[in-house]
Amino acid sequence: MSKLPIANINNIEKNTIGDGKNFTAKVGRFSPVLNMKQLGCSVVELQPSEKGWPYHCHLGSDEVFYIIKGCGTVRYDDEEYSVTTGDVIYTPAGKNTAHQIINTSDAVLSYLAIDSFKSPEVCYYPDSEKYGSYAQDSDGSWDVFLAPKSAKAEYYDGEDK
Repeated sequence: MSKLPIANINNIEKNTIGDGKNFTAKVGRFSPVLNMKQLGCSVVELQPSEKGWPYHCHLGSDEVFYIIKGCGTVRYDDEEYSVTTGDVIYTPAGKNTAHQIINTSDAVLSYLAIDSFKSPEVCYYPDSEKYGSYAQDSDGSWDVFLAPKSAKAEYYDGEDK
């Protein structure tokens, strides 16, 4: 008989992520704790005026966000929407689904982020016009490649062997 994978949202260890300037969040990741392979699940806390990630879209993974506590703003496909406790936001994979959650209030905003976890994954960042490629290795580490949209290489460049 197997043991039920279970973790409590109030007890999950949260780590600070971001660049410490424009992007900062406390994130508790359930996926490694529950040994999830096909689904990503995290709890995210944003202090007032914080955002955890740049405005981006996933070309392979869908995401769902559930606002646990607080209120803020979601940038989505060049529009802004107010969100509050109890709201559920769905961002499907695709180029016109760029999104970003920003705490525009004076209190903590916390939300649950669930994604369909595709690896490898490709993301596009419209504000900086760059692409990111992400592939998780069997040990849980990530291979990451970021390049500006303007970077050009021909398929056979450097392939002389």
